[in-house]
Formats: sequence, C-alpha cells, structure tokens
Amino acid sequence: MTEHLMDRRRAAPKAGPTPLGDRDVHKVTSVRDLLRRKGAPRIADIPPDVLAALNHGLVPTVNLTEFLAIDLAQLAPAVAGHMGLDSHAQRLSDTLVVLPALKPMKRHDHVARALYDLAAAHPQRDAVSHALATHASDVARCWASQWVGFSGSDFAGQLQAARRFAADCHFGVREIAWMAVRDALIAAIAKSPADTVAQLVPWVHDGDANIRRFASELTRPRGVWCAQIEAFKTQPWLALPLLEPLRADPSRYVQNSVANWLNDASKSQAAWVQDLCTRWSMAPTHAATVYITRRALRTIQA
Repeated sequence: MTEHLMDRRRAAPKAGPTPLGDRDVHKVTSVRDLLRRKGAPRIADIPPDVLAALNHGLVPTVNLTEFLAIDLAQLAPAVAGHMGLDSHAQRLSDTLVVLPALKPMKRHDHVARALYDLAAAHPQRDAVSHALATHASDVARCWASQWVGFSGSDFAGQLQAARRFAADCHFGVREIAWMAVRDALIAAIAKSPADTVAQLVPWVHDGDANIRRFASELTRPRGVWCAQIEAFKTQPWLALPLLEPLRADPSRYVQNSVANWLNDASKSQAAWVQDLCTRWSMAPTHAATVYITRRALRTIQA
C-alpha cells in the first residue's frame, strides 16, 4: 500500500454515511452478486453500487484499488452502527475531522482507536467487539485486529487474541494481524528471545498455511510498515526453530514469507544466510526449498 496512492483519497471527510437511495438499496441487496465480482483496476472504474456497498461495510474489498477508494468518513459511522455503537458519537466525529491531516495508515489507526474507546464504555463490550471481529467488511476486521495491540496484554495474550485474525479469509486482515502484535513481540524478545520464539513454534507446525505464514511474517527482521527486530537482524539464528520447519513448506504463501525473512537477514548477516541456504540445498532437494533459497539469496546475488 503505497502512501502516495493512498493520499489520493478525498481531502475532507463527510459528517456521516451517505444515505443510500432506492436505486442503490436495490443494488446492494444483491450482495452475493457483488461477492463474485472482479476488482476494478482503477478507482474511477469501480461501479457505483460496489462503492456504495464498500462504504457501508456490506462487502469486503477484493483488491488494493477498492481499499483506496473507501471513504472512511462513511464507512466508520456505518460500522459503528452495525456494532451497536452511536455512529454520531463525538469521539468518532472528532476523529473523522482530523483524518485528512494524518498519513494513510494512521487514519485507520485513529478510527480503530476511536471505536475501541467507544466500545470500552459500552455495557455489552464483548458483544460489540464480536460484531467488529466478524464484520462483513475486511477493513472493519482490520480495525478489530488492531484492538489486540491496544489491549495492553503481554505477548502471549496478544498472540492468542490475534489468532482468529491471522487465520482470516482476507489477505488484508491477515497482514494487519501480525503488525498489531509486532511491538509486543519486540518487547518480549528483549526479555527472552528463546522463550518468545518457543511460543511461536506450534504456529509453524499448524495445519493452516495462514497461521504458519503469520509466524514467519511477524518475526521478519526488517518487515514492512513496522519496527525492525534488531535481535534478529544481528542474530537471525535465534529464529531457526521457526525457519527450519518451514524450509520445504508446501504453501507458496509461506514460501515467499520465509524467503523474504532470509532476504531481510542477508542485509546484515549475509554469510549466515548463504551458509544456511547451502545447507538446506545439500539435503534431499525439495522444489519448495529450491524456490525459497533462490529468493532468499536475491540481494546477495544481485
């Protein structure tokens, strides 16, 4: 998600969700039809009924173009209403006013925080939280995954809470899920790298490729859109209990993450990454391992 693209959104938020007209209501009721759509390549090409459904939280996005097209000033109040919160609450309204002054991803942080604060004061907080975590909109579920990081729980607690989002059917939610617990991971590694890695070992053996990929992506030394893990930049071998089980993972989704993990490490520990890839290649060769090592060495061999 490049920031210069995300900044192309509208400059000023509206006060609340735009009411659907009769024609739009008729269109968005065919949600099943919309779920089968192919994403438009440009924002200008998104059909009005699709954009209306996205802005009212009725369907998930299918590509980055749709994500960029969503008007948070419409979606946030709509989602708040679906959750049982006051869509016109001052806390939320104040947040929507300042969104244009924020960097793109920070806008989502602030919306998620506003909803979190409103839910905290709600007498049925658990039901409200569940409504957000199971919302039809992937963007809404991204906000729910960010709540994990807001909780203040230790790494073990956040890891458990993030699992449902790590296994989400939507790629965007899965991406936000690992970012939400990244700070807690870094704090835990600073205290005990071995114990922290041990907590993630069951994840790399999980039957769900999304869960395995979460463990790899979460611990990438450099990563994207997040703080770096200095311990793994300087001592990437600390994460071998996570990397070894994934060396021949059958999922391309996981393979790419492991390769990127090692490529990150190669920028500070090139010799170690080279030696590891050589060792992996000396064992009975698996196509997945060949793919991982080739991509892992791309910076070294450039």
